[in-house]
Amino acid sequence: MSIQELISEDIKNAMLARESDKLSALRAVKSAIILEATKDGSSKVSDEIALKIINKLVKQRRDSAQIYNEQNRADLEKDELEQLKHLEVYLPQQLSKEEVLVIINKIISNLDASKISDMGKVMAVATKELSGKADGKLIASFVRERLQ
Repeated sequence: MSIQELISEDIKNAMLARESDKLSALRAVKSAIILEATKDGSSKVSDEIALKIINKLVKQRRDSAQIYNEQNRADLEKDELEQLKHLEVYLPQQLSKEEVLVIINKIISNLDASKISDMGKVMAVATKELSGKADGKLIASFVRERLQ
């Protein structure tokens, strides 16, 4: 079953269980997936594209929750975190910081990168290899730290 089909099925289940937070989060994902699919005239997207869309929505939820936290809006922060919890289920297991650091060290040694001007090369390979498995900010900070 594709991610798109799984989300549609989970929307039905959330409707039956009357889980409004989950339903809202899943509808946002389905809407984004349908919008992406209609760009090329098809009705479906690949699982890879669906994961990118979900990852983007998760990042948006995290950023919104952080902003609400800074503005002392606990009610809105709680809503974002609830929706975030329902979306993270569809993402692959995130790597630990140590695992990310090991992979970045390996990439840097393979590319023979040694200075900050090599950051673009390293980031291109690292983001491709760690796509969906680690946060982009974390990857960039480790790469910058290693190349200084």
